[in-house]
This record gives sequence, structure tokens and C-alpha cells, in this order.
Amino acid sequence: MFTIGDKVSYPMHGAGTITNIEKKNVLDEIKEYYIITIPVGNITISVPVDLAEDVGVRPIISKDELEDVIETLQGKKGQMPDNWNRRYRVNIERLKTGDIIEVASVVRNLKIMSREKNLSSGDRKMLNNALNLLVSEIILVSNKSQAEVEALIDKYVFN
Repeated sequence: MFTIGDKVSYPMHGAGTITNIEKKNVLDEIKEYYIITIPVGNITISVPVDLAEDVGVRPIISKDELEDVIETLQGKKGQMPDNWNRRYRVNIERLKTGDIIEVASVVRNLKIMSREKNLSSGDRKMLNNALNLLVSEIILVSNKSQAEVEALIDKYVFN
């Protein structure tokens, strides 16, 4: 169980801080909810405490694990389907895992692809979503601003 102030990651939404634990009456049943504030996009979400693990809420990565993310960003572009629809499905499945290394590889692959050719609108949306997930977690681990983190990601991918 998490407590107020814990930094957590929620797949498909990003990383944030548990700012409150509230009791809510839903369908005549009182349940506890984590209130998570995500810095990128200024989003607040409610997650039932009893379902948090099932939906993939996890503690954010450590500074040591951040090194693995950086190595992933610095790696070579991985294999991706040529067909945008298949590529979208593969990437969405990778993001749904909540694994930050998978998210970093999606960001790396699409950023490299964007240098090679114009991305389709679906690929651009996917890159933005993946980037938001990655940036939100790195902000909380490194205590850097969004702009600083985005610049670092570009530096790691393109150098």
C-alpha cells in the first residue's frame, strides 16, 4: 500500500505523486482511492486502492534504474513494423506494460524514425504519449524541469 507523498507510475498516464487518499461512495460501497497528481499535463487521477496493483501502479524507478533508461535511449533503433497500423499496435502494447524501459524504447525508435522521415499523425501521437510518460517519471526521479528532461532525452537519443 502506498502513502501520501509516494511517487508512483500509472501506465498510460505517467508518473506522479499521491497527494491524498480519499474515501468515496460508489454504488453504495465506500472505497478508498489514491489521488495521483501527474506533473506533465497537470493531470489528477483517482485509482481505487484495492485495484492499484492490478492496473499497474508501481513505485517510480530509482536513480540507478534511470541509468538503464539512459542506456536504452542511447541504443540503436529497434525493429519496428513498416505498416503504421501494426507499428501502432506493437507500440501501444509496449506502453501498456508500464515498463519504463519499454516506454524509453518506443520514444527512442520513434524519435530516430522522425529524423529519417516525417511521422504519420498516429506515430506523432504515439511519440507524444510515450514522451509524456517518460518525461513525467524522469522529472520525479531527477528533480529537473520538463524542458531540461526533454532536452536530455534528445541528447541521449541523437548523440
